Amino acid sequence: MAKETASANAVTKVVVTLGIVLVAQALLALCLVSAQQLLVPRNMPFGVTGPPSPVVAAVASRAGLDLTSYPSESAATHAAERGELYGAYVSAGSADTLIVVPSKSFFAQTELEPAFAEAAHKLGRPLTVRTVKPLAPSDPVGAVTALLLLPLLIGGYLAAVLVYKAAHGIAAAPWRALILIGYSLVGALLTDLIAGPGIGAYSNSHFWPLLPCFWLVTSAVALAAAAVQAVVGRMGTLLVAVLFIVVGGPPAGGLGTYLLPVYWRNIGVVLPPQSAVTLINHVLYFGGSDITTPLVVLLVYAAVGTAVIGWYGRIRPAREAARAGGREGDATAPANSAVNPGGRRRPLTGILVALGVCAVMQCLFATTYMSAEHAPKATDLPFGAVGSSPVLTAAEKSISLKVTRYQDEAAAKSAIDRAELFGALVTSGTTTTLIVVPSMSDLAPLDLAVKFEAAAKATGTKLTVQQYAPTPLAAKDPFGLVQGLMLLPLIIGGYMSSTLLMAGTGRAAGRWRAAQLAGFAVMSGLIVDLIVCYWLRGFPSDKFWIVWPICSLIVAVIAFVAAILQKLFGPIGTLLTVVLMVQFGNPSSGGASGVPYLPAFWRDIGPWLPPRSGYLLLHRSIYFDGHGTGQALTTLLIYLGVAAAVLIVLDLRRSEAEVPTDATEAAAMAVPIGASP
Repeated sequence: MAKETASANAVTKVVVTLGIVLVAQALLALCLVSAQQLLVPRNMPFGVTGPPSPVVAAVASRAGLDLTSYPSESAATHAAERGELYGAYVSAGSADTLIVVPSKSFFAQTELEPAFAEAAHKLGRPLTVRTVKPLAPSDPVGAVTALLLLPLLIGGYLAAVLVYKAAHGIAAAPWRALILIGYSLVGALLTDLIAGPGIGAYSNSHFWPLLPCFWLVTSAVALAAAAVQAVVGRMGTLLVAVLFIVVGGPPAGGLGTYLLPVYWRNIGVVLPPQSAVTLINHVLYFGGSDITTPLVVLLVYAAVGTAVIGWYGRIRPAREAARAGGREGDATAPANSAVNPGGRRRPLTGILVALGVCAVMQCLFATTYMSAEHAPKATDLPFGAVGSSPVLTAAEKSISLKVTRYQDEAAAKSAIDRAELFGALVTSGTTTTLIVVPSMSDLAPLDLAVKFEAAAKATGTKLTVQQYAPTPLAAKDPFGLVQGLMLLPLIIGGYMSSTLLMAGTGRAAGRWRAAQLAGFAVMSGLIVDLIVCYWLRGFPSDKFWIVWPICSLIVAVIAFVAAILQKLFGPIGTLLTVVLMVQFGNPSSGGASGVPYLPAFWRDIGPWLPPRSGYLLLHRSIYFDGHGTGQALTTLLIYLGVAAAVLIVLDLRRSEAEVPTDATEAAAMAVPIGASP
């Protein structure tokens, strides 16, 4: 009877644990995709000057612009240079001027400039485009700000969690705030050194202005997380992960705050990530202007966090001791010092080791994502050509193409249907047409259009740009971002399932561990598929049934690999999984831009890791009817088969040492890592 009861309790524990992972994964998928799938202007600050313009009226009726009148072009320009506007329109005399601000948002510029150019052309108004605050060559698409947030946010959070663990659950010791502030400075310095002088994502002149910003961001997150732990206890770590990273990360607005849905923008205002993005962006590109609000928000988080830690760590225990008439010395002992047999003895060695691990993880996040994504540039971009044109020769001087010749336009489009090309140039008689494929890459259509239009102008050739996609992008995913956003919850859900099973059962493996993870993968793939397809309409609904097994396959592969590493190395296996799958696998996937836009190192390692295969299998099954998925599917199946076999062998071994890991702590560690802001 006792044996049956124990067995029932074990089953219940497994079901509850995996249910928690499903909820966390579903929340992460919902937040990431809903916040970033449809980036269009929404109440976007935009300046106008001069008499009322029909061009502005035409664009404003379609785009979400919040118009502000300025008395002169210089006044509008000054506002744009301070980072207050995403653009401005100057109506004067017989010609108009559009002011664009790419450093405010590259994606906003790609929305506004074509819209105004089209409206001006239709209305017969000559239009000149003038750029204010251009992006640096090392940051051509404005990605650096968001990429900087990732190590700062996760570094601050991990510091709070790992110090809490190393201090044996003492959440509010009076020295904890000083340790976290000190680590925040070290983490900020490391991030600054790596991203600036190391990788060259921004000029060395920005090193010192950005350092205090990085310090403040990391401190605000770390101190706030420690304060919540002091108030709530162990569950506080998980609560902070949900608030600051799962919910706070997606509306950070790295690609432009006013491109976010309004409700997400309003949520982000009260959380540190959005303020951090605004602060870094304005210091990096706008000379530190208009940063009062983000400074106040971050300082409030840091100050309140410090005050709460002080209250629970020193003031409250002192008052309780005084009321109880305790002996001298109790007044400064932490209220929960019972969990630490050493009393006031600080576990300095454990804390130093924990902060060392945190520093390594922060450095890896600063290095991997920044080096892979800060300056996307095409290399050997697969491209088709029909006929002969001087435009192609001229364009190849500014963009690296791998050109394949085709007999006619139909043959080139057939190759596009098979996901073999990112574009094609078709020359027939006096007509030259550039075909771009928006479903193949979010960046390539714009990149090709800019380079080929410049080449056409230089050669005196009239060029027509034509969009072509075998399966059109979903209306709620006009840039093809959804598959990349889906990949993160699938990866995180995979290793979370294994991590929490290890924590919940106290063992890194078990006789039915492979079956449990496989069952979770099936349910996990279904839930993510339902949320993204039917709730958020992120891809065509007729692809639902093919996407489900693909999602489940990705989750199963990651879960099995994590389980093997955890069996071999214990809790350290989770960190190894994060390094392999999140810090190296995810940046090397190519994402929405495509593999040709990755630097050589990331292009080369991607085929050996599951995330790229998972992304290609998702993307090409949805938009290219499964063409070009053979290698990706084979890679994932090999991973699945080998990992399943190894895991089953390990599971059948009866001797298994207990793994001392708290389930709440494991969940808090696993949830945020990789959740891109």
